Amino acid sequence: MSRKLSIGIAGAGIGGLAAGAFLARAGHTVELFDQFDAPAPVGSGLVLQPVGRAVLAELGVLEKAEAQGKALTRIEGTSVQTTGVVLSADYGTDPAHQGLGIHRASLFSVLHDACVVQGATLTPGSTVLGRDGQRFVLEGGARTASFDILIDASGAGSRLSPMTARALPYGALWAVVDWVPGVIAPDRLTQRYSYADRMMGVLPIGTPSGATSPKAALFWSLPSDGHPAWVAAGLDAWKFAAQTHWPEAWDFAAQIATPGDFTMARYGHGTLVQPVRDGIVHIGDAAHRTSPQLGQGANMALLDASALAWALERHRDLDDALRTYALSRRWHVWGYQLLSAAFTPQYQSDSRALAVLRDRLLYPLSTIPPVPALLARLVRGTLLPPIAGRRRESPTRT
Repeated sequence: MSRKLSIGIAGAGIGGLAAGAFLARAGHTVELFDQFDAPAPVGSGLVLQPVGRAVLAELGVLEKAEAQGKALTRIEGTSVQTTGVVLSADYGTDPAHQGLGIHRASLFSVLHDACVVQGATLTPGSTVLGRDGQRFVLEGGARTASFDILIDASGAGSRLSPMTARALPYGALWAVVDWVPGVIAPDRLTQRYSYADRMMGVLPIGTPSGATSPKAALFWSLPSDGHPAWVAAGLDAWKFAAQTHWPEAWDFAAQIATPGDFTMARYGHGTLVQPVRDGIVHIGDAAHRTSPQLGQGANMALLDASALAWALERHRDLDDALRTYALSRRWHVWGYQLLSAAFTPQYQSDSRALAVLRDRLLYPLSTIPPVPALLARLVRGTLLPPIAGRRRESPTRT
């Protein structure tokens, strides 16, 4: 696009910062509005899949992220009931196809720096409550300047998105602890299940900036409405349950000193049929959200940002660009939403039948070719084209 645009972005999370960096680099005038007094990450650890790593490579910041994260070659889950492996997804030996365990703060820092370097303006302490035409309406009633495009990257709590998400019955407690050498393989996300109503996981996330030793993200599944009861039961009750559930991971769980060391995350499932409407584009969790079972959340937001920048660069006409953006992401988003809806109840639900089916039938089937290769593509984020049409694009601009 030869015309340079003014672009307002609500939310300085992963998707908002990535979009800001891409679009400012393309020469557009970009301003991000965030509710916090200073931009800050929310959350614990995550897996940056190969599709997400590719987006960071586009921005030129992949090496910075890799320096603070931990390469992953496998996702593995074991069952209390069978005492064996019931989930195995192998990324392979090619580093470009591997996952990256990383603290959300590390990823945030890398993207924030990229945004600033590219010349985007960040305006903190600005809670976006709505829109008035092409202006954001801020808390207190103030209006921003008018923008050619509004981008809603304000996450699951977006006041701008018309999406109604279905609350999922299970969430998870998340904490960051020190990595304990020699206990669990350091090159994989490892989980242990008891049926589908109890899951504990350990994710190596490397050494974040400012830390002196490697860290891990520790998570424990919990009913979405179960946090008050969990707190009331006391930390000792949880520690007993954790040690009984997964004795080998006790050295990680033992580091939790107070209930406040954990953050409770609740999840929803929903997708906007049309993420582009009347001059506003919804990206990330403001456009599509689901459980983290397939490990795609942050990666989806990064892909949205990359696809939007690509579409705007490809077309001279703004409406054509936004239409291309929506079409380029549609099938990847919908496909992974469908797969997440199918897989999640096998790992986070009250159904024992689904857990038995998972352990006794689906896992054995998953070891028979070509299923292992399909599982690898599933977790990498490449089972469907992440940005449809990008590889086949014509050099002719419309």
